[in-house]
Amino acid sequence: MDCKKIGELIYTLRKEKNMTQKQLADLMNISDKTISKWERGQGCPDISLLLELSNILDVNVDRILEGKINLNNIVGGNMRKIKFYVCKTCNNLITSTGEANISCCGKKLDELKAKKSDDKHILDIEKVEDEIFITSKHDMKKEHYISFLADVKGDRVSIIKQYPEWNLGVRLKKQGRSRLYFYCTNDGLFYLDI
Repeated sequence: MDCKKIGELIYTLRKEKNMTQKQLADLMNISDKTISKWERGQGCPDISLLLELSNILDVNVDRILEGKINLNNIVGGNMRKIKFYVCKTCNNLITSTGEANISCCGKKLDELKAKKSDDKHILDIEKVEDEIFITSKHDMKKEHYISFLADVKGDRVSIIKQYPEWNLGVRLKKQGRSRLYFYCTNDGLFYLDI
């Protein structure tokens, strides 16, 4: 741990919150001299204080320990850069359009890598007027099913959550050319261009 870098980060984050050293210290039930010591790089926060400090400063504990925050480039409104994350513990679905540190149920989540749909993972797509109707013969059992579908176009995403033991039957407004992602709980993320 680099106490100097950590101290500089604490100073910057405290200033962003318009807080004095005394105000931060009072919130943490420690002395303002301790905050001053950290900010001058003459010591680091005790591990027992890191979670409280991260909550007050609205920053991840990992960022405090690294002593820096990596800012993402502005990606604008391009939804084609969407990334999907699924928690293996609770099946929570999380998305981002840029680099992100995502965690759920206390575990870091990795971005899902999409594969082109294969013979075992086929969606049947029927065009009906200004909609598309999506069905599949894929298993929809509690232990193996398609958890979600996401229709992605440059400026929008439509996500439909699926549940086990429900037949897959989804209607979507036709958006022109788009990419349809779908997530199999056993085999991962797939895509199909429509």
